[in-house]
Amino acid sequence: MPVWVWLAFITVVLAILVFDLGVLHRDAHEIEVKESLWMSALYIGLGLLWAVAVWFIYRAYGGEGALDPQIAALPTAEARAWEAVTLYLTGYLVEKALALDNVFVISMIFAYFAVPRIHQHRVLFWGILGVIVLRAIMIGAGAALVMNFAWVLYVFAVLLIATGIKMLFAIDHQPDLADNRVLKFLRRRLRVTDELHGERFWVKLPDGATGKLAWFATPLFLCLVLVELADVVFAIDSVPAIFAITPDPFIVYTSNIFAILGLRALYFALAAVVHRFHYLKYALALVLVFIGAKILLGDWLWDGKMPAELSLGVTVALLAGGIGYSLWKSRGSAAPAAD
Repeated sequence: MPVWVWLAFITVVLAILVFDLGVLHRDAHEIEVKESLWMSALYIGLGLLWAVAVWFIYRAYGGEGALDPQIAALPTAEARAWEAVTLYLTGYLVEKALALDNVFVISMIFAYFAVPRIHQHRVLFWGILGVIVLRAIMIGAGAALVMNFAWVLYVFAVLLIATGIKMLFAIDHQPDLADNRVLKFLRRRLRVTDELHGERFWVKLPDGATGKLAWFATPLFLCLVLVELADVVFAIDSVPAIFAITPDPFIVYTSNIFAILGLRALYFALAAVVHRFHYLKYALALVLVFIGAKILLGDWLWDGKMPAELSLGVTVALLAGGIGYSLWKSRGSAAPAAD
């Protein structure tokens, strides 16, 4: 992919972030569900609009030398462009769905640190910036492995199946943040205030031992670290999942980033009703198992690769089924009382 295409994508992402922070959220305020839904619709629209850009990009540059053999094998520029769009949408949908699972964990982290809604957007914004860098590193490393060692895809497939099965048996298990090793390490190594200091991650206060001014981390900083750590853990699932769909790093990275950009808006829309999506976790686990299985079985059933349209259709069906069944089973239920 030409360098200018990558630069254009980065420019678009930076423009979105500047608009979000500088215009939509210039002043700190509580993001209500209505605003969150509008923001979610905006980000989903941007993600789908990028699919149009993918069509034009791969029509021009997705030739026979395309990194994805599914794209390269097609005879016409238009067919290759549509294949790229289908792969992008599949990757976008899978990453968006896995991000929903991340919402459950982020909600638990905010509750543990008692972070008011007015300060949550700041944590999520800086968390997204960290995600963009971390995913670039992980996807770059993954692309290098896949391009040089084709058997790595089978390792990814086994990892996805194992993760999906583990998720099925651990759905009702809630991690104990108080026993988190990273959190314990930070509390031992850093000076940490007992209370929040607005939106600040660090504050300068008198040291209790020396009386001199020293830098203290606030609980909001610890919250940010755990949010970033949660993304690293989820990336271990999502990055192999997207490479199991396509080895093309441009499709992998752009679908990941556009799905993640809307995570903040999605969080505020779903945080209040997260209890109604219990069975979505089962669907996510099945999606991971399906993606892993299609890699292992692809050589025997589809001469190498499952058709992108079939993969997208099965993924949509599983996720729609999980969401629909969750909403039906939880109809009329109230949110659990806060502790």
